[in-house]
Amino acid sequence: MKKGLTMSLLVAASIPAVHADEGMWTLYNLPQQVYETMQAEGFTMPYNDLYNSKNSLKNAVVNFSGFCSGVVVSPDGLVFTNHHCGFEAIRSHSTVEHDYMLNGFVANSYAEELPNKDMFVSFMKEQKDITDYINAQHIDKLNSDQKALLIDSLQNAMTDSIKKIDSTLHIDIDAFYEGNKWYATTYQDFTDLRLVFTVPKSMGKFGGETDNWMWPRQTCDFSVFRIYADPKTNGPAAYSKDNVPYKPERWAQVSLQGYQDKDYAMTIGYPGSTSRYLSSYGIQERRNSLNTPMAQVRGVKQEVMQKHMRADEGVRIKYDSKFAHSANYWKNSLGMNKCIDSIGLINQKQIFEAKIRAWQDTAKDLEHKVDFDLLARLYKKRMEISYVLTNWSESFSRRSDVEFSIRALKLNNGMEVKGPKDNAKKQYFQFEDNSNDWDAPLDKEVLATLLKNYREHVNSKYLPKFYQTIDKKFGGNYTEYVDFLYNKSIIMKKDAKIYFNSKSYKKDPGVIYGEDLMDIREDLREGIGLLNDSIDEQEKYLCAAKIRMEQDLPHYSDANFTMRLSYGQVSSFDLGGKDSGYYTVAESIVEKMKKGEKIFDYQAEPIMQQLMSEKDFGQYQDKKTGKMQLCFLTNNDITGGNSGSPMFNGKGELIGLAFDGNWDSLSSDINFDSRLARCIGVDIRYVLYMIDKWGHADRLIKEINAK
Repeated sequence: MKKGLTMSLLVAASIPAVHADEGMWTLYNLPQQVYETMQAEGFTMPYNDLYNSKNSLKNAVVNFSGFCSGVVVSPDGLVFTNHHCGFEAIRSHSTVEHDYMLNGFVANSYAEELPNKDMFVSFMKEQKDITDYINAQHIDKLNSDQKALLIDSLQNAMTDSIKKIDSTLHIDIDAFYEGNKWYATTYQDFTDLRLVFTVPKSMGKFGGETDNWMWPRQTCDFSVFRIYADPKTNGPAAYSKDNVPYKPERWAQVSLQGYQDKDYAMTIGYPGSTSRYLSSYGIQERRNSLNTPMAQVRGVKQEVMQKHMRADEGVRIKYDSKFAHSANYWKNSLGMNKCIDSIGLINQKQIFEAKIRAWQDTAKDLEHKVDFDLLARLYKKRMEISYVLTNWSESFSRRSDVEFSIRALKLNNGMEVKGPKDNAKKQYFQFEDNSNDWDAPLDKEVLATLLKNYREHVNSKYLPKFYQTIDKKFGGNYTEYVDFLYNKSIIMKKDAKIYFNSKSYKKDPGVIYGEDLMDIREDLREGIGLLNDSIDEQEKYLCAAKIRMEQDLPHYSDANFTMRLSYGQVSSFDLGGKDSGYYTVAESIVEKMKKGEKIFDYQAEPIMQQLMSEKDFGQYQDKKTGKMQLCFLTNNDITGGNSGSPMFNGKGELIGLAFDGNWDSLSSDINFDSRLARCIGVDIRYVLYMIDKWGHADRLIKEINAK
């Protein structure tokens, strides 16, 4: 049964009981019926303490840097998130001499905590429905570009208004229910965020790609940051040595009490994107035109990256974060397609759409009807283009992780113009020195590999013009062509001034390469752009039809990286015909560590094996089992962006951090299977054990004050 809610769609009569394990609920309008179900499952906090009160739990949860979630755990602004969410910050501070990625990091005082460029945490202050206001602007009469401009202008106007009240606030406007609803959310961002603690990568990413999206897990996936604030106002401030630890309104009480099977469990965080209202045609496109090429291209790229990273520690440090991000979505795409096929999801959607088609043929007072035949024709046209565009993006855009391609495209995307304003000939572009972020041999081999791979997987009419140069001048040798680009183009020269009005600029092979890529991209985007608005309109009607047809049931909106609550229970699942168990213990990680010589992802420092082999784990071991419990399972509904989301018990106390889903959850972005989909969390007692016994960070243990 689907869950969700638009307040105006709820009928006054009682509704059937909803599953307690599906749904990403907005907090400001959480329906009373859902709250009562939460209570029946074991939630004991007052309704107002979720969102409305000054002491509300939402005030302890943060958007972590725009791609993850986190939770404030102390009166001095300490924030827990996942290790992989802090990955880039940890990597950026690492050198071969001081490799915090490899060896971990402990700040023993405020002065040792490390500032981070371009990182932030964001607190949600308020959310409200502004659908009537948006509809009054006649948004339905606009195309997608015009809609984006309208929303941007309204968002800016609302932000300008609220800044007159409080200069630290801003407002975002987001579409919900496929554009049938619009909400405005007020945020406050803190940009002085400092690294406080991280375990070595061997623990924070234990199991690596071998265990990613798998169960059982033993990964100690956490890192610790601190929010700093203006010393006079306790408000947001740009980094300054004079800033002081932030004093939050609310922080989460960390619990040492653990959990039992079927105990209430809840996540609050920022799930990124789901598409559960998506049509069968949309799912087919995602399977064949998005997931399949993404997995294929990343697979060949990652083989090259891994070879270079394992051969050189300096290269590994540069690419650790990039590889992890790429590999995560590579495996996600493979797993999602497997789930789509194994449960026959496309066929299930087609059967449901037949019901909607029959219902809307008899329904009265429908403003719009879904034209399923039109939707099928539109998707058929778009699938070919989206397949090529995915191949193009994975091979040449920022997703490729190829510095040469990124720079070549950036020249065509509004780089800052330097030099005298009154002398065009002396104006130039200049790339910042980011030599610490990439490696030339790796970059060149990946580019040559992707050039060859792109040609093998797309129709020749979608090949950029430079492929003619590869054939005619280099006899089809991609390596020689890449060497030519690197040697002859100015765009990879350190600190080079690129005079874009010169004759040599137009002849530069890197410039030509970028322009040829842009030509193909623009053709592809133009082709898709002609179809997107019509498809989006029909998908919007489909969502509205489902809600109207099932108006006696609540319906949650798809995730869009706004704060959501999901609830359920601590729960195992059927794993190959056997009960999976709902937690792992220290003995299981020791077993895997012993396989480290054969399985690279199970390698760990001797001290880690020693720490995990203790006979007595003190206050951190479970009181009932007597075991050191590492990771655990709930049936909470999560997706990308939920990484680092706090996992609460029925009292609103912190028991873990969500960091992954199991293999059977990989279709959850488009379909949630409550029987098999599980949220994997790191036990907060495991987190504290590592802070205490590995990091010897007594000051943090005292500050957190777990009970």
